[in-house]
Amino acid sequence: MTSIAAFGLVVPQASAVATPKASGVTLLPEAKSETRAIAAADPQAVQAMASLCGSGYALTYAERLPDATRFGTLFTYKNAAGASCAVFDNNSGFTKYMKLKLCENSPGQPCATDEGNFSQYAGPVRVKSGFCATVTAIMKDSKSSHAALIDRVTTVPPCD
Repeated sequence: MTSIAAFGLVVPQASAVATPKASGVTLLPEAKSETRAIAAADPQAVQAMASLCGSGYALTYAERLPDATRFGTLFTYKNAAGASCAVFDNNSGFTKYMKLKLCENSPGQPCATDEGNFSQYAGPVRVKSGFCATVTAIMKDSKSSHAALIDRVTTVPPCD
């Protein structure tokens, strides 16, 4: 579990469209079964990462990366206004070069990016219109390293 969870941060309950769960983790209805399983298995990490986004954000997506070995976990959240927020949790136990980029699904809008050497997480990064935004999560031993431990590009639900 991420050391930030040790701070006991909790996410305030999000909008009425979100579904609060007994664990205290708020999920949007479009959250898929893998996301729900991660939230159930580690609600403290989900809450801690949501708290970084700010109040009113509910979980839409979580993925262990690159697979079950879990060097990192990618989290995306939405608020009632439709804004998206992403956080890339470093689960490796070591400082790694990480890049997190979140882009709106509309031409001409700038992407929100956070990159550097992180021992805990990259982000949060936010965009105002998060409908089907694209999120990129990269983790390497160093910025100049050619081999990526994680190189994931996905969309933030909901998408048609």
